[in-house]
Amino acid sequence: MPDTAQRLQNFTESVIREMTRVSNQYEAINLSQGFPDDNPPALVLEAAHRAVDGDCHQYAITWGAPRFRRALARKQSRFMGLELDPDQHMVVTCGSTEAMMVAMMTACNPGDRVIIFSPFYENYGADTILSGAVPIYVPLRPPTYDFDPDELRRAFEQGVKALVLCNPSNPSGKVFTREELHIIAELSREFDAYVITDEVYEHIVYPPCEHVYMASLPGMFERTISCSSLSKTYSMTGWRLGYVIAVPEVISAAKKVHDFLTVGAAAPLQEAAVAALELPPEYYGELLAAYTRRRDLLCGYLDKAGLTYARPQGAYYVLADISAFGAGDDTAFCHWMAKEIGVAAVPGSSFFHEPVHHLVRFHFARSERILKEAGERLLKLQEYR
Repeated sequence: MPDTAQRLQNFTESVIREMTRVSNQYEAINLSQGFPDDNPPALVLEAAHRAVDGDCHQYAITWGAPRFRRALARKQSRFMGLELDPDQHMVVTCGSTEAMMVAMMTACNPGDRVIIFSPFYENYGADTILSGAVPIYVPLRPPTYDFDPDELRRAFEQGVKALVLCNPSNPSGKVFTREELHIIAELSREFDAYVITDEVYEHIVYPPCEHVYMASLPGMFERTISCSSLSKTYSMTGWRLGYVIAVPEVISAAKKVHDFLTVGAAAPLQEAAVAALELPPEYYGELLAAYTRRRDLLCGYLDKAGLTYARPQGAYYVLADISAFGAGDDTAFCHWMAKEIGVAAVPGSSFFHEPVHHLVRFHFARSERILKEAGERLLKLQEYR
């Protein structure tokens, strides 16, 4: 039989999803794959029941049901500080995973170069390669995960078409400062490149940090392709509702890519999710307060267990250093920890282009009860120091 495509030989299956399988195998507490324990808000579930009982069971408009897009435009205009048109500025996708792929295929031709900060969410490298583009990795340096502006400039000088920016960042929990974003913006304008943003954790940012939308900076709406989803904000990762926001010229092209990738997102779920997009401002404050408690709870246990880490500024992940336990193989350590300690994490090496093997990623989107149980199990690590 013929060989499969060579581009698939350059990356593996998802390590994150693999660790969920390992977690299940050993009946460990899963702090690897980052989906929340919470259900969507009750009024959103009620809206879902009405939608299923209604008549919106056929294809919606390919680029998004009009009612959903109008609600999304109102909500994102308020938070992004932009006047967004539901017909001209957005495409609704099957989650932010598709949104990022749509953005990459819209921006890049085969052979184009794309800057990716390392560590990075594992899909970014795969998206670049599947699009026929070439990734250029620029390190974010622990423990603060800052970048070197001169190193970033040298990457742009290689003839870059786009830069991928995850803010707040998965897996590091870094929130890029306004000053850092201005450096990226200036370079993208100087070298005529797009910035493709993944802002799925936009509402999970811990004070005093603040989330600044790249598209809101002067001169950047025209060259930013903003991607996000409802998954993490409203605890509906399984609903697969994401979106791309950009200027009309970009959206016109993105509609074509999206149409031939998936046709459209689920019509009943778009109808129901309008209720989420219309939640009052208090919802977002309560969301942040809940994740702040969970962050502090897990980090407190990591302190007691003797694990050092960079305190998350945003999102719900923490990279912990396992060097104190004599671990030189983060993958083997994660398998051992799932089996012997009963807690599953993700090997940090799956997020780095550089040879980093002393970090593991935990997520704290679980309930406080589950996090306490996981924390008590992690205390057993002290016996192995």
